[in-house]
Amino acid sequence: MNIQLRLEQPQDYRIVEELTREAFWGMNHPDCNEHLLAHKLRSVSAFVPELDYVAVISDIIVGNVMFSKGRIVDAQGREYIVLNFGPLSVLPEYQNRGVGKALMTYTISEAKRLGYRAILFFGHPDYYTRFGFKRAKEFSITTSGGVNFDAFMAMPLYDGALDGIAGRYYEDPVFEIGEDEKVEFDKGFPYKEKCVLVSAEVLFTKLISTACAALKKHEIAFLCDLRRYSEQEVSSWNGIDKISLEIIKATMMENGFVWGEQTHS
Repeated sequence: MNIQLRLEQPQDYRIVEELTREAFWGMNHPDCNEHLLAHKLRSVSAFVPELDYVAVISDIIVGNVMFSKGRIVDAQGREYIVLNFGPLSVLPEYQNRGVGKALMTYTISEAKRLGYRAILFFGHPDYYTRFGFKRAKEFSITTSGGVNFDAFMAMPLYDGALDGIAGRYYEDPVFEIGEDEKVEFDKGFPYKEKCVLVSAEVLFTKLISTACAALKKHEIAFLCDLRRYSEQEVSSWNGIDKISLEIIKATMMENGFVWGEQTHS
């Protein structure tokens, strides 16, 4: 399969928003807001157009990745500009065929060539490590709220890029999307039935009480909520033994969720 990558052009905007909607619909919520994020990103100063690439197969745009600028602020108030990527979108019928990998590999290389310091983002921790990302806590960087978890990841783009930088990471406010604006924006697209998310109840009927308590403590209401955590994190929760972890993994696989896979790319 011949995957061609090129910069997004204005005539691609609507196509990209449509494919982004298709890629994320029902992934983490009954609908999605990532297509609105793609729309809004292009109009903010944090947007990085030189890293806004589409993937094309047989003259069809099948994928897209966007980057924006974020910042790390240390205890002395010093700011360090870094990159954030997302959304990364691939049409469902082209997923798991190397499109997302091609977009990520190429744009990471371009970001290095352009001299950017690092990339930080929130993503699937058992998938993105294969590209060289590490847990942000390894670099003494926390979220803006001062916390850390495996899905918060970082990649220095040159040797020593994050050495001696400890602080909080802030992404651009464009990522804060309200429910009302999402609903209004979605009116401009063909009607799409909201998805019914798989309830965590399918696990509660299989697991011992201590494992159920661990999931509830971490506010796991739907199977997709587990995708916020790495397998290592879940296995470390008090009450999750080896048998419980295997049941969780098997149930996720039965419902199309697999740790270590990025389902929309």
